[in-house]
Amino acid sequence: MLDIATLTMNPTIDVACSVERLQHSHKMRAGEQSCDPGGGGINVARVFVRLGGNARCYYLSGGATGIALDGLLDLHQLVRTRIPIAGQTRVSTAVLERESGHEYQFVPAGPQVSPQEWQECLDQLAQAKTGFLIASGSLPRGVPDDFYARVCAIARQRGMRFVLDTSGAALRAGMDAGGVFLAKPSIGEFRTLVGADLPDEKAVGDAAMAVVERGGAEYLAVTMGDQGALLASRSGVVKVPGIAVVARSSVGAGDSFLAAMVHALAMGREPEQALRFGIAAGAAAVLTPGTDLCRVADIQRLYEQSAAAT
Repeated sequence: MLDIATLTMNPTIDVACSVERLQHSHKMRAGEQSCDPGGGGINVARVFVRLGGNARCYYLSGGATGIALDGLLDLHQLVRTRIPIAGQTRVSTAVLERESGHEYQFVPAGPQVSPQEWQECLDQLAQAKTGFLIASGSLPRGVPDDFYARVCAIARQRGMRFVLDTSGAALRAGMDAGGVFLAKPSIGEFRTLVGADLPDEKAVGDAAMAVVERGGAEYLAVTMGDQGALLASRSGVVKVPGIAVVARSSVGAGDSFLAAMVHALAMGREPEQALRFGIAAGAAAVLTPGTDLCRVADIQRLYEQSAAAT
């Protein structure tokens, strides 16, 4: 079933521009500005729809910036369920310094969310019915650490496969509660989760298998940047190498990976193929400037390149 719902508790308006050189105390004339709806789940939905699937976005939205976010989602023709909040939706900025090729990202913490507001989100999700429910991104202030564990319980009650991509205490609470279909921490997030340096691939694989075996997740994908990704399941550990590309922006690479991997699983592809497809989407995302995420033609080309190399 190529239908998903995504949850974005701390969405953002993603603004991107470029300057020749960053200089303090100077007014710097920026190049063309782009604005896109962002935040983990929203980015996942954008890519999933590009791949031919259907997605409904559940997200919090508040203040004047929330109105702007709603409008951007409509421009992208994304089906949406808005949970209104009193606080202002955050605005994140990515600035490319053309002289050095370095990108700088400025990401605010986001609004304070009341118990009534996050409870309304749970109430809305309790009416959802789709193949996959993907919760991606950080939790805003005021939302309890075990919030995603509560969402997972709702998903399981309604027969939806729950996918989790977050970090810190929210990731730990989700893994401790168990029942997650797919979790996707980065290597840094995973090291924090297990409290170990994990110096080599074997150590990462062993730690990932331990999470799977205790029921934290059915599938655990650990992304490792240009080193590729590792997937642990009851069948064992699979490692797929990265794809060498010239990076233009890192915005949305992890979200692109997750959207493509879930899309492949929903299409019935084997987990290793889905992992490879996700890696191709993550590599495709860094090819595009600013907040543009990945392009389908690039994903397919890089996927075929990766498959031919094995």
